[in-house]
Amino acid sequence: MKFELVAKDSRSSARAGQLSTDHGIIETPIFMPVGTLGSVKAVDQKILKDEIDAPIILGNTYHLFLRPGTDTLQKAGGLHKFMNWDRALLTDSGGYQVYSISDQRKINEEGVLFRSHIDGSKHLFTPENVIDVQRTIGADIIMAFDECTPYPCEKEYATKSMEMTHRWLDRCVNRMNETEPRYDHQQSLFPIVQGSVYPELRKRSAEYVLKHETDGYAIGGLSVGEPHEDMYSMTDLVCSILPKDKPRYLMGVGTPANILECIALGIDMFDCVMPTRNARNGQIFTTQGIMNMRNKQWEQDFDPVDPVLTPDYSKAYLRHLTISGEYLSAQIASRQNLMFYLWLVREARSKIISGEFAEWKNRILPIVSNKL
Repeated sequence: MKFELVAKDSRSSARAGQLSTDHGIIETPIFMPVGTLGSVKAVDQKILKDEIDAPIILGNTYHLFLRPGTDTLQKAGGLHKFMNWDRALLTDSGGYQVYSISDQRKINEEGVLFRSHIDGSKHLFTPENVIDVQRTIGADIIMAFDECTPYPCEKEYATKSMEMTHRWLDRCVNRMNETEPRYDHQQSLFPIVQGSVYPELRKRSAEYVLKHETDGYAIGGLSVGEPHEDMYSMTDLVCSILPKDKPRYLMGVGTPANILECIALGIDMFDCVMPTRNARNGQIFTTQGIMNMRNKQWEQDFDPVDPVLTPDYSKAYLRHLTISGEYLSAQIASRQNLMFYLWLVREARSKIISGEFAEWKNRILPIVSNKL
């Protein structure tokens, strides 16, 4: 994998870059649609490619390990072939999912013993077998195994968790070095910076991951309920330490405002379930603001859902589908929200290259954050 900086903003830390993988070029900043189980909910792969034009999507190791399982994925030739996706893939190692099932897992130095949310069966994730699973899934970019701490989190616990994440990282790197890709493309490992909202811990973690010469770096544990101000200050601190010639991935973030602010701080890659999850609940992100399609005000509004991105369906029609519980509502809304998120990062990239990012961000932020 190769990363090249194309342009930098003169009034912030925003960057435009180009990430080259064996499954295509990814222009950054980029938003990655979340396809947890090898499927971006309510959006098929043809729409992802031809209309949304997503160059990379995300899958999840925990969920894919449980279903369909590594045996099926290996026989299929990896997730790319299994889901008919010839563009780039990234997999989260499962650390966040382990965090989210705190009542069903036990963490120790070896790894994490957990019960499946599907059938209650017991499984053990270690740094080594998480790498093996991701080798079998075959994503272009894979994550080191980590523990995602909750918020709030006592500093003592955050310190111990971070130090264990660092030891797990060493084991992940060793496993990567002693194994080979299972398919006909290369894989890149990204370490994850942890440390909760404690600046000294974030600094230590960022400096520790740099001991390993990897193709990129991720920042985890910053979309777990902490105030946005803490997210921004921790992101700013970590970006000031991470190398300028490698991509930076902020995991699980977030709202349009979060993305714009964090682009300004130097982040290159984002993912979040918000566009598709909120779409299924009737919340629509548009170039003119945010709409709740259940509101009666849209009942006889025959203007387009979004004149820029979805001119083919009216607000009244989408509201009708939403309150009627029609499956098509989730499809139209998910398509619109993902098109908006990709539009937002592509506009940001364009403005970084043209030297207009700071002015554009200040102008567009209140518009896309406004609830209509």
